[in-house]
Order: sequence, then C-alpha cells, then structure tokens
Amino acid sequence: MTDTLDKAPAAVPPEQIKAIPVRHYGRWVAGALVIAVLVLIGIAFSNAKINYSIIPDYLFDKGIVSGAWTTLYISVLAMVLGVALGIVLAVMRLSSNPVTSTVAWFYIWFFRGTPVLVQLLLWYNISLVFPVLNLGFYKDEMNQVMTPVLTALLGLGLNEAAYMSEIVRAGIQSVDEGQTEASHALGMTHGQTLRRVILPQAMRVIVPPTGNEFINMLKTSSLAYAVQLPELIKKATDISSTSLAVVEMYFVACIWYLFLTTIFSIVQYYVERRYARGSTRTLPATPLQKVRAHVTKMNLFSLSNWRR
Repeated sequence: MTDTLDKAPAAVPPEQIKAIPVRHYGRWVAGALVIAVLVLIGIAFSNAKINYSIIPDYLFDKGIVSGAWTTLYISVLAMVLGVALGIVLAVMRLSSNPVTSTVAWFYIWFFRGTPVLVQLLLWYNISLVFPVLNLGFYKDEMNQVMTPVLTALLGLGLNEAAYMSEIVRAGIQSVDEGQTEASHALGMTHGQTLRRVILPQAMRVIVPPTGNEFINMLKTSSLAYAVQLPELIKKATDISSTSLAVVEMYFVACIWYLFLTTIFSIVQYYVERRYARGSTRTLPATPLQKVRAHVTKMNLFSLSNWRR
C-alpha cells in the first residue's frame, strides 16, 4: 500500500499563460493618415511663394514690438475692467432685488448677444449720438475724447464683463450655502462674507476660465484694428503695405501671439496650482519638478552602474 502511494504521479504544474497583445490596426491607419496629411501640408507651404528668410528680420522690428506691447497693454486693461465689472454684475445678478438682477441680466444678454466688432464700431462712432461730452467739470467734443485706446478699452472691457459675470456667478454658487450661514452666525455682514469667505473659496472655480478668457482677450484685441488702434495686426499690416510681404508679416504676428499666449498659459498653470492646494491632498508635479526627478533618476542609475 505504501509502495503504491509512493509511485503516484507528481502533480503537473499549470502551463504558463501567454499574453497575446491586442492588435490595434486602426491606430496604425489613423497615424499613417495624420502623418500623410502633415507631409502634404508641409510640401504645400514649402512650395508656396513665401519668402521665409525675411521673417526673422521683421520679428523684432520696432513697429512689430510696439504693436505687441500695445496688444498686451490693452488686453491687460480690458481684462481688469472686465473682471471688476464682472464681479459687480455677478453680485447684482444674485441679488434678491428684482431691479438690480434684471439690469444685470439685460446687460449680459446684450453684450453676449452682439459681436465684439460691432460693439467696437458703435463706441468708435458714439459721437453721432453724443456729439459733446459734458460732465459739468469737464467738457469736450466726443471725437476728441473717444480715442482708439479708449474705444478699444470700452469695447473689449465691457464685452468681457458679461462673460466674467457668468464665471464669477458660477464660482460663487459653487460654494456651499452653509458657509454663508456660518459667517452670518459669527456676525459678519453680507459684504464681509462675500470678501472673506465666499470669493476666496470660489477662486478655485473662477481662476481657470478667467485665464482662458485673458488668453482669448490677447487674440480678440486684434479686432481693435478696425478702430485704428496701433496693435500687432495693425502694425503688421502697415509694414506689409510697404514691403509687400503680406503673408510673411502675418507669420510674424502669429509668432508673437503664440509667444504671448504661451507665457500666460504657464502663469495660468501655476496660479491654478496655487488655488488647488485646498482641494487636493497632494498636488501633481510641475513640469520642472518632473524634469528634475527624471534627471536625478538618470544620475542615480549611472552612479550605480559605475560602482559595479
């Protein structure tokens, strides 16, 4: 009996599972099509009658740099006006007063429903409605008052306020109502609650779309070309009219717009990261931190190989 048990066959181990990767032929086809389209676009631009060699010569031209500075200047001023007025409109929209809430709704409805270019042209020709500006302590003809800079500021800033009011309203409504009740229980007024409790918490929701709005403002400011503001597109067009390098100057303008939007996209990333500190326990690593970690890992790997 013991011999029979001793001669029993040993258990056969299970055969190792062979994982067969799934073939994604659609990805290869899509990738090949995208590459083919990019190659065709590159060939088309390379064969175009464009003098690419003069683009670096005009990239830092005095007129182009001046236009880029004007674009940045008017974008910042219009955005400041839009944010300040947008906060006021958002508070008015959320007010229980039917007059203020209706006025805010009508303002948002009008400025969001009409094109920015039309608004700029209306401000530029406002002298047809008000020939003279008379404030009591100041009086002058409207044509003298409504300069291209002021026209662009009002047209872009007032239009932006309509969009910022909705962004701020969404941020305020994202804060739990219990925060307001607790603040009032501590004796805070409505204004103190808004400034010290609601808005700081709402910034996490407000900041990302506000950054997008500012980047969009940098590009929308090109419409001020229609009211003779000497911004980037206006300067590029003026230079192209004398040099006959029309498309080349548009490429120069595109490079400057890409540079400005890239800089402010980086700023937006770090501002969003700052206001996200209270919502996540561990913040994701920044691109610079990822590069440093990768370099450190490579150095440690090289050092361990050298010691071996």
